[in-house]
Amino acid sequence: MKKYFAYLLALFVACIFLFVVTHHKLHAQTIIIDQYNSADRPPRIYPDYTETVIPPNIAPLNFMVHEDGSKYCVKIFSGKGDPIEVFSKSEKIIIPVNSWHKLLDANRGGQLCFDVFVKGQNNHWVRFNTITNKIAAENIDTFLVYRKIYPVHSFWQDMGIYQRNLANYDESILMHSGTFAYGCVNCHSFADNRPDRMSIGIRSSKYGSSAILVEDGRAKKVGAKFGYTSWHPSGRLAVFSINKVRQFYHSVRDEVRDVIDLDSTLAYYLVESKTVSTSPEFSKKDRLETYPAWSADGQHLYFCSAQMLWSDRNKVPPKRYSEVKYDLMRISYDLKNDKWGQLETVISSKDTGMCILLPRTSPDGRWLLFCMCQYGSFPVYQKSSDLYLTDLKTAQQTGQFNYRRLDINSDQSESWHTWSSNSRWVVFSSKRKHGIFTRLYFSYVDPTGKFCKPLLLPQKDPEFYDSYLKTFSVPELITRPVPVTAKKLGRVVRGSRTILVDMPLTMATPTAETPYEEPWQERE
Repeated sequence: MKKYFAYLLALFVACIFLFVVTHHKLHAQTIIIDQYNSADRPPRIYPDYTETVIPPNIAPLNFMVHEDGSKYCVKIFSGKGDPIEVFSKSEKIIIPVNSWHKLLDANRGGQLCFDVFVKGQNNHWVRFNTITNKIAAENIDTFLVYRKIYPVHSFWQDMGIYQRNLANYDESILMHSGTFAYGCVNCHSFADNRPDRMSIGIRSSKYGSSAILVEDGRAKKVGAKFGYTSWHPSGRLAVFSINKVRQFYHSVRDEVRDVIDLDSTLAYYLVESKTVSTSPEFSKKDRLETYPAWSADGQHLYFCSAQMLWSDRNKVPPKRYSEVKYDLMRISYDLKNDKWGQLETVISSKDTGMCILLPRTSPDGRWLLFCMCQYGSFPVYQKSSDLYLTDLKTAQQTGQFNYRRLDINSDQSESWHTWSSNSRWVVFSSKRKHGIFTRLYFSYVDPTGKFCKPLLLPQKDPEFYDSYLKTFSVPELITRPVPVTAKKLGRVVRGSRTILVDMPLTMATPTAETPYEEPWQERE
């Protein structure tokens, strides 16, 4: 009797399986499009994933087909492998992850094509011109770390640093302000695109201002206020800025928010000795120094420096704030002897007529990417801010740091940017769609320094950005996920164990009487 029931059960399972397979085949046969009219134009899709270069390890580029219709079909194909067909009753096209990755991996360096079909109200299919993209041969680093915050004007509660797996849509939190009494978390930085050397800046009315260092999976708190930070490629030291930043407002302007750095200097933390030091070359009393960035070989430190045009370091805003223009500087460094060399001007604001900010060198040592805007030190609030590129190899041969404005700029602010570890990809912040919300874009950089059409960070829901009210800022690419959990980082911030260091005293350095800003005014 038991064998009989077992036989019936097996027969039932087999019938179900046969039904599913047969139904799938019949269904597939019923949706083959063999008759259609041609639109003789490309389809309108959003995001604009057209005529660009795609990382071969990126998550599916789901999109909306902004064409009127009752049904939609998209065929995705390349030179090798099985094509992907997606049918939808709405404008939303969701691409299967596994099939997508198989197709991209099999066609590295080749083309990726999208054929879009729309069934109109007259019950006829319309085929649009093929969308063609290129699949890069080189991967982008798998993980992207960024901060998310509302585009606030004065106060905030909800902010955090997150890491995103670019191969899919998985996002996890690294640190949230709610874990330490809703303080400020910002200025995350990594050594050489690696998560085993990381720093995060913390400000808290309850737990004080500090920096959280992650070293080989262990987190510790340093009693120093790290601003913009750049790790030496060796991971043995990190140069950081100390800034006295204040926000103010314009009565009439597209972007009424503005930020001024009343005083700033640079210092550096030596990991082995747990000490903070500085150099007279980048801690001048009459200069504003900020945005440090190491060269790929660690032999030079680039940073931005401007003449301080006011004597009162507390008045907001100072009268001549709109005249502040930063020069791009660099200084040599001897790691073995901890010795700094002579200061030199790379690009002068007097020559450009613009303010030079946020230098970042490519890991292969070839390129220097930076922003230029009209004035000040916060390009995210400057509609005039654009990205520029310098060829360091040519500069070494000629002694001239020539630069050019990139074609990927928009008429809105382009700001914080970072390189991938293989120097083939750049991620940057842009307000190009709304003028208010900062979004993240990728651009492929070929060996000659040509930047390709920007690609919006893909989301599982292609309508995500239409209703998402937070900004994305300070993107940093890393090769692996951060090895420390958010809970552990929160415990370190709240804990009493702190590495005490003596900070170089400047007007920008917090004192015992004023260890943090009250009330805080947060910036993107």
